[in-house]
Amino acid sequence: MFKVAVIEDDLPTSNQLKEWILSARPGITVVQWFTRDDAEAAIAREAYDLVVLDIELGRERHAGVAIINAINKGGRGTPVLVVSAMPATIYRSIMKALDAWDYLQKTTFSEADFIDTFLEILRAARDRGHGKASVSAGDELSLDPLRQSSPLWRGKRVNLPLTAQRILATLYQKRGQVVSYDELFQVVKSGRNRDNVRKHISTIREAFRELDEDFDCIENIPMRGFRWSGQTSGKAFESK
Repeated sequence: MFKVAVIEDDLPTSNQLKEWILSARPGITVVQWFTRDDAEAAIAREAYDLVVLDIELGRERHAGVAIINAINKGGRGTPVLVVSAMPATIYRSIMKALDAWDYLQKTTFSEADFIDTFLEILRAARDRGHGKASVSAGDELSLDPLRQSSPLWRGKRVNLPLTAQRILATLYQKRGQVVSYDELFQVVKSGRNRDNVRKHISTIREAFRELDEDFDCIENIPMRGFRWSGQTSGKAFESK
């Protein structure tokens, strides 16, 4: 049975998250904590399959950061889903750097978005616990769906949210082939339209170009979709 901690100082919000979790997976044990001290003490003595937390608890603006650090220090690899009112444009990359698995900004997501994200993280954590093998890519790109530290580009971590990671994995698995919008809609949990897919592609490109300014492996195929072409810096990509 899965055990999940919800760390949120606002009682109605905490109860809402608990309700969504139980509706997504009946039988889960959900434990609620409302302060940094109580949460850190619980994490030190108990093992959780997943932690859902807010960054700001009471008057402590970055209490969630301290809790994530405590989780990482414990060495259990507990996945963390951050649900916060802090602007995602600023805090998503910070949370990724701390190895949080994903970031949802309050008031900008629906119950369905939360449940989809929650279940995906829970499945990945379960698969990792069962020791399922990683998916290795080639010399330059490395994908591992069970580790939030991936993907890696030339040994460096690419900072991407989960939906962008799913799109990247789909493109790479079908490298050299055109992946249609309809196919990409299957891995986008919400906002299944072309504009949204293009935004995710833009996010992927920007993340890669932060590491490699010459990155140009993703081709736009007008009216059809996108293709991982395997071309970067004028050099063809070769997989192992």
